Amino acid sequence: MGTFSIWHWLIVLAVVLLLFGSGGKIPRLMRDMGQGINAFKKGLKDGDKKKAQESEPGAIEDDSAATAARVDTGAEKEAKKAAEG
Repeated sequence: MGTFSIWHWLIVLAVVLLLFGSGGKIPRLMRDMGQGINAFKKGLKDGDKKKAQESEPGAIEDDSAATAARVDTGAEKEAKKAAEG
């Protein structure tokens, strides 16, 4: 009762292979999530800059290059690869 049977180990092995051996789906998902979090934080900072600019015009310069930067999602990267190949 306290030990695992062969079926328990096979199920664990199948889950591990599914998560980590499936062509990098999990790492790609985590990278996309990290990019989304970074874009969210950047949006919060840009909102704070705009509020500070409205209260003190001229105190903070507008960083239009940073606001124009864009984060590619995994779906956009895959679409580019499909278009190229």
